[in-house]
Order: sequence, then C-alpha cells, then structure tokens
Amino acid sequence: MSTTASRALPPFQRFLDSHRDLVWRFLVRAVGRSEAEDCFQETFIAALRAYPRVRADSNLRAWVLTIAHRKALDAHRARARRALPVADVAAVDGRQSAAAATADERLWGAVAELPPRQRSAITLRYLADLPHRDIAVAIGCSEEAARRSLHEGLKKLKEVYA
Repeated sequence: MSTTASRALPPFQRFLDSHRDLVWRFLVRAVGRSEAEDCFQETFIAALRAYPRVRADSNLRAWVLTIAHRKALDAHRARARRALPVADVAAVDGRQSAAAATADERLWGAVAELPPRQRSAITLRYLADLPHRDIAVAIGCSEEAARRSLHEGLKKLKEVYA
C-alpha cells in the first residue's frame, strides 16, 4: 500500500457522519438551538465546497470547527443587525422567563455573555474537548492567545459564580 493511498481524505459523507454531532453541539451552544440548524447547514455546505482543496494530513476536526465558529460569528453579527418587530420586547425575551434555570443553563448563559473569542475558546475546550493548538486554529489566533482567551473567560466565569 502506498503512503499516498493511506493518507487520502475519507469520502465527504463519512467525514460528515463522523463530525456532525460535534459540530451540532458546538453550534447549539454558540448560537442557540433556534439558529443552530441554519449554521449547521451553512457549515457543511462550506465544508463540501472546500473539501477537495483540503490537504490529506489536515486535522479535519479542527478544520470543520473553524468553519462552524465562523458561521456562528456570522449569525451573531446578523442577529445584532436585526430589528425586533414586536411592541413588547420583554414578551419575547427568553431571559425574562419566570421558570428557574438549571445550573447548566445558568453556566452556558454566562458563557454566552463572554466576548466572542473567550466564548469560543471555552466552548471548543469543554464541549468539543479540543487541545489549545486546535482551538487556536479554529478561532484564528496563536496557541498562546487561545490559552489566554480560555484563561480570561474562565476567570470571568469564576467571578460570576463567586
């Protein structure tokens, strides 16, 4: 068997099957369930288009999470530009819910309030279980900057829970 054959990319369907759950969980935490489906589809459409140009020795997990991270940022930017066409914003604001949030919901709510790079670093580390070098690739920074973003995000979360 030649080394070229052993290092070939898997068929796209196999790639999608092996990464779909991870990407879905990341996007649900990054943008919320209501926008996750659109971001999920956009992530894998972009991945399909770029897949023929991916090097065979690439870290496909980090690569697809980088795409998902960028789609999540696009969704956050789009949400910030949208107007709310309702008379009473409090009526549709989920943060005003009378039901008590679980500890997990409160934690992820606090994560959602972090700056984008810190939020992404924490989500990629604790939800996707990525090492610092892959987090750096996914959010487009150095490994040291990824470590710093993770540290600063955790520090802010500790202040919230202290």
